[in-house]
Amino acid sequence: MIELLIIVIALVLLLLVVIWGHFLTQNRHQAAADNSFRDQTNVRLYHEHKAEIEQDYQQGALDSESYQYLKTELDQSLLQDIEDNSKEARQQHSDSRQLSIFWPVVLSVFILGFSGYFYQQNGAFDLIASTPQARAGHEMLDEQQQVIVQVQKLKQLTEQQPKNADAWYQLGQALVGIGEFSEALSAFDQVIAIDGEHADLYGAKAQASYYQNQQRITPQVQGFIDKALALDARDPSTNILLGMDQFTNKAYQQAIDYWQLVIADARPTVNIEALQGAIDEAKNRLSLTSGVIAKNTGLPAPELALHVSISEEIAQQLSISEDNVVFVYAIPANGSRMPLAAVKLKASDLPIDVVLNDARAMSPQAKLSDAEKVHLYAIISSDGGVGIKSGDYKAELQNIDVRRTTPIELVIDSVVQ
Repeated sequence: MIELLIIVIALVLLLLVVIWGHFLTQNRHQAAADNSFRDQTNVRLYHEHKAEIEQDYQQGALDSESYQYLKTELDQSLLQDIEDNSKEARQQHSDSRQLSIFWPVVLSVFILGFSGYFYQQNGAFDLIASTPQARAGHEMLDEQQQVIVQVQKLKQLTEQQPKNADAWYQLGQALVGIGEFSEALSAFDQVIAIDGEHADLYGAKAQASYYQNQQRITPQVQGFIDKALALDARDPSTNILLGMDQFTNKAYQQAIDYWQLVIADARPTVNIEALQGAIDEAKNRLSLTSGVIAKNTGLPAPELALHVSISEEIAQQLSISEDNVVFVYAIPANGSRMPLAAVKLKASDLPIDVVLNDARAMSPQAKLSDAEKVHLYAIISSDGGVGIKSGDYKAELQNIDVRRTTPIELVIDSVVQ
């Protein structure tokens, strides 16, 4: 939008230069040309008449007295013509300027007015008028600033229509998006004052207050949650918030329960696809830390609790690179190198606690419970592919009993040569 402003200003200046430059140049040249032509004509006629008088005097057609009289009259006539011509030229030039200046003035006003209207309708006029500090550079006009523009429009709308509950609600949501939580709470209060108490409004207030308090459920937040659930125990916004808080605190099963409640209710305002993605992620993280029960014996299946981390030296080497893929897996100490259990992570996830068990098997025919001892590996892949290759970073432990119950430290501290 700032680029559009620069283009508009440049175009306006160019048009004004063309209009006024042409006007001033044309008048100046016209005046100079007219004055020069008339003066030259008068001088030429003066010399012709003077030559005729002198010829008549030399031929005796004129006496001395008549000759002097006609010569004096001719001189005065030349002076009078030059003076009259000068006055007439000045008058014509003045009349011409008074008449023609009307058009460049009208064109200039039209160009300025049209350009201002065009930019107001199509540019970032509201943003420039209301948030000058946000425009440190034209590259700053991003999604955040678009929300700011939307907030300004909604504020204007609520001023014009103070009883418009939808406008107040949209304003509250937009204010949450830019971090103005106190104003957002006030906007939601306006909606409650207009439409009355509803669960989704208290759910929205709970979310705004939750973010305002650094994603903590304070007594104020809990009060909004209790009010919302009292009005509607299945309110989507409130249950999504509760699930998000549980997920943040690594209570993944509780997060899944809250979110599945919302999906089961299937309200049209809920983004089911996005919520299902969050549930899948919670299930994935849950599987990294939970054990399983062997179905055939009823005994606990073998599982290895690992704490995977990176040495400081390797971490410094990775700090300027991409977020590499990390493979953590176990292979039989004797026999095939097919992983019996594996987990795929990102380097940014480390350090992390994971559990290798039969739930992480690559195939039903090759599980951790099928072996007695395994070799453990944690590989930071240089190209994202499986296997151990030159340039990868690795951690390795040999001959680990699959029935081991104590945590295992797996530190990635070497480079594959």
